[in-house]
Amino acid sequence: MKGTGLALVTPFKKDFSIDFDALSNLIEHVINGGVEYVVALGTTGESVTLNKDEKKQVYQFIQQQVKGRVQCVAGLGGNYTAELVDYIKAFDFTGYDAVLSVSPYYNKPNQEGIFQHFMQVAEASSKPIILYNVPGRTGVNMTADTTLRLANANSKFIAVKEASGNSEQFMDLIHQAPAGFSIISGDDNLTVPFISMGMTGVISVIGQAYPQKFSNMVRAALNNDFVTARTLHFELYNIMKSIYLDGNPGGIKALLNQMGICENIVRLPLVTVNHSALETIKKHFNETIS
Repeated sequence: MKGTGLALVTPFKKDFSIDFDALSNLIEHVINGGVEYVVALGTTGESVTLNKDEKKQVYQFIQQQVKGRVQCVAGLGGNYTAELVDYIKAFDFTGYDAVLSVSPYYNKPNQEGIFQHFMQVAEASSKPIILYNVPGRTGVNMTADTTLRLANANSKFIAVKEASGNSEQFMDLIHQAPAGFSIISGDDNLTVPFISMGMTGVISVIGQAYPQKFSNMVRAALNNDFVTARTLHFELYNIMKSIYLDGNPGGIKALLNQMGICENIVRLPLVTVNHSALETIKKHFNETIS
């Protein structure tokens, strides 16, 4: 997985049902913008607030809308290993190229528990796996040692989406990763500096609002054109910061609403961003050139 992947939102209508027309518009927007792949039902997709039937509908809709024009990754994670394994075994991978699987959350397993969890996921999956480390949400950091142990233990692990915010951990992973194992940024604003150190791309949130500019930034960085990459980074810098002022995906949905792509609606326990954050998003949206 190289370049720009996008953690797609799940648009909702005013009655909180899934807005498939808006999802279609979003997919066309990002594909036309030149991104390399999309992720269905990651954290930004509010997967934990969708029931099983809704998830199945979204997975099917995304791959049918994409029609093989870019790669598709299915967000499949959980904190009950046996249930997740059964779900993966029964999953219809038609149109999907890989799995993005978050480290178990809430239970707070130790490193051995994380390792054993993912080894069972690898045994169950027929597709390559991108590990996802996001301790700010899961409550536990998957250490560089554990990630590297997994990368060396099973060839199905092809990458890690690293969102720890720990620069030393990033560099340990980049420096010690086995051949063929990629380190992917999970933080939009850290993408350019860490591509310079050897990351292979990003799974982005802001990129679904500005797919062309953001993916051009990533490609420039991957081509060692850091003058261009730095310029594009700072053109997006203020709007990148503003969408996280009051949580994700509330911020990106507020921005996409300003762009006419989807409603500014999230499902409880999430709520829309506060007035101050919304005004900041509007301000920087008006200042940012697509």
